[in-house]
Amino acid sequence: MNALIVDTVDGPFRMTTLPRPVAGPGEVLVRIHASGLNPLDAKIRAGQAAHARQPLPAVIGMDLAGTVEAVGPHAGEWQVGDDVYALGTGIGGAQGSLADYAVVDARLLARKPATLSMREAAVLPLVLITAWEGLVDRAHVGPGHKVLIQGGAGGVGHIAVQLAVAYGAEVYATGSAKHRATIEGLGATFIDYQNHTVEEYVALHTPGEGFDIVYDTVGGETLDASFRAAKTYHGHVVSCLGWGQHSLAPLSFRGATYSGVFTLLPLLTGKGREHHGQILAQATGLINAGKLKPIMDPHQFDLSMADAAYDLLASGAQGRLAISL
Repeated sequence: MNALIVDTVDGPFRMTTLPRPVAGPGEVLVRIHASGLNPLDAKIRAGQAAHARQPLPAVIGMDLAGTVEAVGPHAGEWQVGDDVYALGTGIGGAQGSLADYAVVDARLLARKPATLSMREAAVLPLVLITAWEGLVDRAHVGPGHKVLIQGGAGGVGHIAVQLAVAYGAEVYATGSAKHRATIEGLGATFIDYQNHTVEEYVALHTPGEGFDIVYDTVGGETLDASFRAAKTYHGHVVSCLGWGQHSLAPLSFRGATYSGVFTLLPLLTGKGREHHGQILAQATGLINAGKLKPIMDPHQFDLSMADAAYDLLASGAQGRLAISL
């Protein structure tokens, strides 16, 4: 099969031919039609993602959409020809999705939404699971909640906005002025964080009480701001980038709570992998109902254009990117 390998830190992609993998017990061989790009993929390539445990040289790429080519023993009810998507490769030493085929743990797979193309499905798993684990699993989002998404136009953010709206919450999202139309188009009230302090937008929109749920998708100072935006006693702050050194005092003085999300954990430990597949399967219902869809960058790439795709990712794509195979 054709595959792209990154040999060294920040090295170019090298096209090569590798043996087609074979599905073992509990595994499915997927013919990959599209590989989603994430900032984490770029960090792995740059040697800046030790937490992903993906040493170079490697075939990178975590997200995929494709068709079941073969099914190993004890791999559930998957059948040859099923269209699937998953966050299933390129982590912990596993071969990534920038290849014609990959073996995937059957528990990680879900049926591809019928309303999405392979490219659209391939850009969803990581950001969708991350948004879901924060809002649904940790914060139990629902009607009556005022939800603030920090970074509402970003990869995780634009999915989190749609997910909170779909669950009946009243949703607000921060961004810069250029993101206003995108955020409002997703169903959230736009907050210009560059021109309003936390105290100002909390006073304006809550009024002064704070948000029931704050999902930080940015990290750093934005997580500190999220602690100050949480509702007293009942506020819940969630972050998928809570890796720095932060003072919990603003959160503690409100009697509020915090949850961290580390989406890669099931891939690294083997524990809880079935929940990833369950999340994608449940989200497929929302997607097919028209309640959730990725914002795509119009540029299209194939394997021979991977370097250009990653350059666009670094320079600021206008939406999610995928490489077609």
